[in-house]
Amino acid sequence: MTNSTEIWVVDDDSSIRWVIEKALSGEDIPSKTFECADDLLAALETHTPKAIISDIRMPGMDGLALLGELKTIIPDVPVIITTAHSDLDSAVTSYESGAFEYLPKPFDIDEMLAVASRALAHTSKLPGNSNTLDSGAKEIIGNAPAMQEVFRAIGRLSQSAITVLITGQSGSGKELVARALHRHSPRAHAPFVALNMAAVPKDLMESELFGHEKGSFTGAAGKREGRFEQASGGTLFLDEIGDMPHDTQTRLLRVLAEAEFYRVGGTSAIRTDVRVIAATHQDLRALVAKGAFREDLYHRLNVIGINVPRLSDRSDDIPLLLNHFLSKAASELGVATKEVSPQVRDFLSALDWPGNVRQLENTCRWLTVMAAGNLILMNDLPPELQMNQDAEQKRSISWEKQLSDWVRAKLLAGETQVLKQAMPQIESIMMDAALEHTAGKKAEAAELLGWGRNTLTRKLSQHS
Repeated sequence: MTNSTEIWVVDDDSSIRWVIEKALSGEDIPSKTFECADDLLAALETHTPKAIISDIRMPGMDGLALLGELKTIIPDVPVIITTAHSDLDSAVTSYESGAFEYLPKPFDIDEMLAVASRALAHTSKLPGNSNTLDSGAKEIIGNAPAMQEVFRAIGRLSQSAITVLITGQSGSGKELVARALHRHSPRAHAPFVALNMAAVPKDLMESELFGHEKGSFTGAAGKREGRFEQASGGTLFLDEIGDMPHDTQTRLLRVLAEAEFYRVGGTSAIRTDVRVIAATHQDLRALVAKGAFREDLYHRLNVIGINVPRLSDRSDDIPLLLNHFLSKAASELGVATKEVSPQVRDFLSALDWPGNVRQLENTCRWLTVMAAGNLILMNDLPPELQMNQDAEQKRSISWEKQLSDWVRAKLLAGETQVLKQAMPQIESIMMDAALEHTAGKKAEAAELLGWGRNTLTRKLSQHS
């Protein structure tokens, strides 16, 4: 086979092939497109690409089966997997099967080009790497870009037992991420043990973690194994690590450094082989600055960090989550699954959800029990959500009326250019708000505004 500088693209959607081909051409990257996996495999008899971009779901041989073939034939060529059905299972399976990168559709063109460039650089410098593990079941639901980052992180860590720190607001699903990390790790066959630091009395925390010997304190009627022993060979998930007392932090640091511990009241060291995953809704760096959390322990835990987004930052996932939680609640209660009206779906998707996914799940349980019919209408919503609806309507009316009154006053005063003058200011305010909300991530900000990323970039340059 002869060498080529091409990136090959295989996708049964002709419009996707055209978009990728044009984008690569704009960066002077030669490309070749295929409609199906068989055509690409046939072309390998005479040429070898530098990288491949493949869809997952295609007629005939799908993308993952193709990936398996490619890892046998050309193991050093990076393969970028794309899919419109972006879930945790697809992401993890792609990485486990040896994918170089995973891009959910609709992907940002700039991101695709950046990944393609990295793939070409990888080919010229480093041989490929193939890993295989059986993928587990779906644990997390999400198509939003913020969740795709979480899926990618889990996929990249699927062959690792490294320590991970998960951050995110209460109720956002940190334990689900921890369980997914365990399930897709080499320790999946061993126990997953969870302990919430905020739920354990300070005086009992060391006993919970490390166990105790008989008679070591009042009430210790017998020897007891702690969570480190229970999780031997597996994963110990320490939730709300920011609530751990300072003395216990010192003992935990020693365990992480030396891989051994003593039971409370014990005199013999016990060796431990446990992967620690910690989680918190607090800002540990702020706690370190105040002296409430050990800096050395923070760095020991934060080897790899994963941030779980707020539900309001992944509002596109709310309809999926509604269907999932309503079906789950119906199954638990033994009743028919209820559906939401379009008005209710749109209203719930626009809420802030301070309690995040947990609040949405509890709302679905409430609706399954309390809603009168099988179709959930606005008047079926819990009273606190209906109050949010009334407040939102008042804010909306007030904002629209203020803007309308301002425009009318300007026009009556003869300032007929007001609309042309106001539009750039309004756009600037919208862009600033969107970028602040997404922490400066242009792709996500553009999505919130209903624009393409290139449009946002152009408008930002116009307003600068």
